[in-house]
Amino acid sequence: MKIRIDGVSKTFAGIWALEEVTLELEPAQIVGVLGANGAGKTTLLNCLAGIVVPNRGTLYYDGEPFHRGRMDFRRRLMFLPDFPMAFARMNVLQHIAMCVRLYERPEPDTERVAAILDHLGILVYAGMPLGSMSRGQLYKAGLAALLVVDPELWILDEPFASGMDPMGIAYFKQQAKSATQQGRTVIYTTQILEIAEKFSDRICVLDHGGLRMNGKAGEMWDAAGKGSLEDVLAGLRGSDHKP
Repeated sequence: MKIRIDGVSKTFAGIWALEEVTLELEPAQIVGVLGANGAGKTTLLNCLAGIVVPNRGTLYYDGEPFHRGRMDFRRRLMFLPDFPMAFARMNVLQHIAMCVRLYERPEPDTERVAAILDHLGILVYAGMPLGSMSRGQLYKAGLAALLVVDPELWILDEPFASGMDPMGIAYFKQQAKSATQQGRTVIYTTQILEIAEKFSDRICVLDHGGLRMNGKAGEMWDAAGKGSLEDVLAGLRGSDHKP
């Protein structure tokens, strides 16, 4: 899915969370969205998922305008927030089954579902109510549903600060890399710079609601005359950009 963000702006209580963000993303990439707290990262993801409506600007998926009423496009993407929302009385299997029905997917192979849950370390908790799970287990349940549905566009807010253990994080990274090889696009936010540098194909840096940098991982800070991504972000904080 090709993504174009054209002049997207969003305010909350008179404060600009995003201002005139314009960006094009080709399919089959892992895109890291970075920035300080309040930079607009989560708002951008919410706009991409159709959860938040921009005040100005338009999102295009495969050249067509996207809005929250476009269920055909919404079934091609899945958003996993940092605190996944779930029905507390549902168990993991029921949650996955609900997502499969909502996305109008065929009934999944039970062995594949079991393998995903096993790799994530929650197979033994498949019958546990989601309301009884830890934050990390709940995020794994949401990730399992995403993997079963297999959307074209993955949108994940802070997957590396989700409470998942190293086994879950490693499996997520492996599956994300494999997904891009199948043409999927993965967009995620993170505050962990070392992971962003190694894991991402492309990095977008937001600051005070604006897109300040966008380029291939490992190249854009060289062009900016910086030694690392940390230097780039430190430079943005020092320049005190304001919308």
